Amino acid sequence: MKRYTEKELEELINILKNDGIISVPTDTIYGICGRADSLKAYEKIMKIKNRPENKFLPIMCADKEQIKNIAIVNKSALKLIDAFMPGPITLILNKKTETYIKNGGTKNIPNVAVRMATSRTLKELITKVGIPIFMTSANKSGEPVCKNLDEIERKCPDLDGMLEGNVLFDKQSTIIDCTLDILKIKREGVITIEEIDNVLKDKP
Repeated sequence: MKRYTEKELEELINILKNDGIISVPTDTIYGICGRADSLKAYEKIMKIKNRPENKFLPIMCADKEQIKNIAIVNKSALKLIDAFMPGPITLILNKKTETYIKNGGTKNIPNVAVRMATSRTLKELITKVGIPIFMTSANKSGEPVCKNLDEIERKCPDLDGMLEGNVLFDKQSTIIDCTLDILKIKREGVITIEEIDNVLKDKP
């Protein structure tokens, strides 16, 4: 499986534009990604990971505007975006009904889990692809996350390429459900509950 450097980003962009799947380093873990409007990409990710059909895939956006294009951002979510994104946080938001993210397991649910590109390289990748990307951990569903490219290649041999690079935290992102009247922390990761509470308590 070919490994690409940041100088070969255009080749990875072309892979994604043609419904391919690649692995990339994020700030927290190594991820597997594909174009978020591609049914072929969705199905390939699900097969590579052996992921249950009832589990939808998170989306990584280039910036706040892309998030607003696919999801409803309320005041609390906006506070969290401005405070922690880009960074190790995932927000579950109500999905806009007219969004193009309708494929696979995402089409019959009202919510979408979103992150913002956590590096200049990922932002450039998503921007040039022209669409947000599915972003899920590099591993088989239910197994530990792969720690390096060699492990990814062994566990996920059907990828179309890998971007070289390192992760920063080696810990998953914090997940917050913003679809309820009272926000719910689904998983505490790099960002702590105390940090989130402090931001939400601040006056607008």
